[in-house]
Amino acid sequence: MSTFENAKVLVSTQWVFDHLNDPNVRLLEVGWDASEFESGHIPNAVAGWGFSDIQQGDSRVIPSKAQIEDMLSNAGINNDDTIVVYGGLNNLIAVMGFWLLKIYGHIDVRLLDGGRQKWTAENRPLSVELPAVKTTQYIAQSPNLDLRADRDFIMGALGKADITFVDARPEDMYTGENTAGMLHGGHIPSAINVPAGRIFDSAGEFLGFQTQTTNSDGTFKSIDELKVLFAEKGIDQDQNIVTYCVRGGLSTHLWFTLTQLLGYSNVREYDLSWAEWGNLENAPVEK
Repeated sequence: MSTFENAKVLVSTQWVFDHLNDPNVRLLEVGWDASEFESGHIPNAVAGWGFSDIQQGDSRVIPSKAQIEDMLSNAGINNDDTIVVYGGLNNLIAVMGFWLLKIYGHIDVRLLDGGRQKWTAENRPLSVELPAVKTTQYIAQSPNLDLRADRDFIMGALGKADITFVDARPEDMYTGENTAGMLHGGHIPSAINVPAGRIFDSAGEFLGFQTQTTNSDGTFKSIDELKVLFAEKGIDQDQNIVTYCVRGGLSTHLWFTLTQLLGYSNVREYDLSWAEWGNLENAPVEK
């Protein structure tokens, strides 16, 4: 069986368990908010970031260089540390933390395969205690904006044959049947849909989304399965790709899969996604 392009970027629950007391490995929980972290996290995890830490304020901008330096310094993280990011529900918000760390140039960032979901399913330990953290002087790189698309980039890319938009939302949002509370329904013109599914509990309550790239336990599918998935959608490495979804979680998951696991080199993530595009008065929309 083939291996992922960046084989070390995914770490197993056993690997994390074996490195819980490794001073050079820092665990960072990233979820919708900090409540899960506060109620119990993987022992020695240094911080719990929420969605509002990644997209800040009403304009939902990513943290500045100075802000990310403060966030990492206050978590006791050094530039040469291995950061393992994890979170709940298939790591949907956690991958946004991974993407943000790569934007600011952290070299060794990894993702716990299966995230919090797999860790707890295996009855591995959780803790409510915060480890003693010694503040560091983290120095971030200038942001690598080649990993990110904004509305101006999208506007300029419309109609270009060498740009492929990939929409990670469920099919009913892609077609416009469900506007998800936005001004417009539909999708960016010419976008290819790799639709996520919805997850419900036994009482029928909506829990969240699951991408086609993961198994039911939250771990990623094999590289061969992933290659087939994207090949069937007509998405290949020669294209310049922009992923988007509702607010960035699903599309960052696809960005991670394409860049880190399959080795695609020209992929941008439109992190403001349909929450911005679907509310622009004059944004081109296709149904």
